Amino acid sequence: MPRPKGSADLLEDRRRRALALVDSGCSLNEAARRIGCGASSVLRWYRVRRRGGEKALQVRFSPGRPPKLGAKQLQRLVQLLLKGAMARGYRTNLWTTARIALLIAEEFGIRYHPNHIGRLMHRLQWSHQKPERRAIERDESEVEQWKNQQWPGIKKKPLGWAPT
Repeated sequence: MPRPKGSADLLEDRRRRALALVDSGCSLNEAARRIGCGASSVLRWYRVRRRGGEKALQVRFSPGRPPKLGAKQLQRLVQLLLKGAMARGYRTNLWTTARIALLIAEEFGIRYHPNHIGRLMHRLQWSHQKPERRAIERDESEVEQWKNQQWPGIKKKPLGWAPT
């Protein structure tokens, strides 16, 4: 069973409730069932408390891998992204994950795989944007005219149907 989500206070409270049930005479299995965890977790918390007291039940920081870019570097990255891709010499102002990864490598000397740039952008509260797939030279009036005049003759008609 994975660790439940919640603040450190909620997790500590859960541990304390489970151990209070055990102290009041419930079995490990019964305490675990009421709290919604495994009996092995309750036993582990019981042993930890016996060795280290109540303080040992506190939730410790779960570090994971430290971020590659620090807070100041992220601020600098946002400033660079706001200038636009054309300021970096690209033909369009579209920031792709590959372009952002290259920007990070050039500016900070840190390599990110383009597939992971999305997570980084999400952390910065940026959403990915898809470019509109239309030519700049597109003439809407000509497109409408083509749809009305040419398209009906090209469009596939149901088999066995013919105009009367």
